[in-house]
Order: sequence, then C-alpha cells, then structure tokens
Amino acid sequence: LAVDKLCGRLPDLVLSGINRGLNVGDDVTYSGTVAGALEGALLRIPAAAVSAALPPAGSIDYRQAARIASRVAARILSDGLPTGTLVNLNVPHGPPKGIRVTRQGTREYRATAIERRDPAGRPYYWIDDIDMTPTGEADGDHRAVNEGYVSISPLHTNMTHEATMGTIADWVEDLL
Repeated sequence: LAVDKLCGRLPDLVLSGINRGLNVGDDVTYSGTVAGALEGALLRIPAAAVSAALPPAGSIDYRQAARIASRVAARILSDGLPTGTLVNLNVPHGPPKGIRVTRQGTREYRATAIERRDPAGRPYYWIDDIDMTPTGEADGDHRAVNEGYVSISPLHTNMTHEATMGTIADWVEDLL
C-alpha cells in the first residue's frame, strides 16, 4: 500500500522499526518489524529492520538504536545491498561494547501455559514463564546482544534450504 499508493515512487530505503524488544533467532520468522523490511527487499528496495532490547526495568531509550540505525541506513544507501538481502539490526540496552556481524541464531523455547477464565467463564490460555535460552552459535544474533553487542545480520528473502533439496527430490517418485 505505502509503496504503491502513498509514496508516489519507490523509496530509496525501507527502514522498519524501531521495534520495542529484540527480533533475534527464531523470532525473525514471525516479526512484523522484520516482515516490513522483508517486503522492501522483495520489492528490490534496500531494507533494514531495527529493534531495541527491553531494559530490565524502566523504559527503552531509543536514541542509541536510532543513532546506529541512521549510520546503517547511510551505509546501505551509499554501498547498497545484494538483491533480496535485508539487514536485521538489534541493539542492546545500555552502551554497546561494539558491533558484531551475526547469523540468525536459534533458541530453545520452554514455556508454561496457564489456563484462565474470561468474565463469561470461557477458558483462555496465558503463556507464562518463558525461557528462551540461546543455543551454542558463537556468531548468533541472540548471543551477541546478550553479551552487550549490537547484532547486525544479513538476511535473505529466499528461505530455500538447499541442503535438503536432494532429500525431497528422492521422495517425489513415491508421492504420486
């Protein structure tokens, strides 16, 4: 809608965010912030998603994320990105120790579902006590932010898992 009707022309850059909370690891697959940047990349517009970590207490200071995002945006505009590529930027709370180029990491999710009742007596479920432990990737995005670094990850619109193509091809004869 924005590109087709509101902008009047293709923008030079799509900058999605600043999201309240991180978009790292598996969260990338269902993040609206990353989806906004992904849409830009699908339209062949250079794009970045920006997210800021929640502090242990108090409110987010978005200035640090905005400062770094503006520098990333300037670099994207000057150097470009390969077609179909977007940048996922995650900024820790507090002064960062530095910046790491990272991969999309994975996390182990453990959560407790609590059954509750709404005012009409109907059950609903509340996800509580979520533990999201990063797995062992030394260059993973979640680990970088947990250690106080800004994470910058190049992501791509093509989510094909090339290593599994042959396995799936072997199934084809038996599928029809």
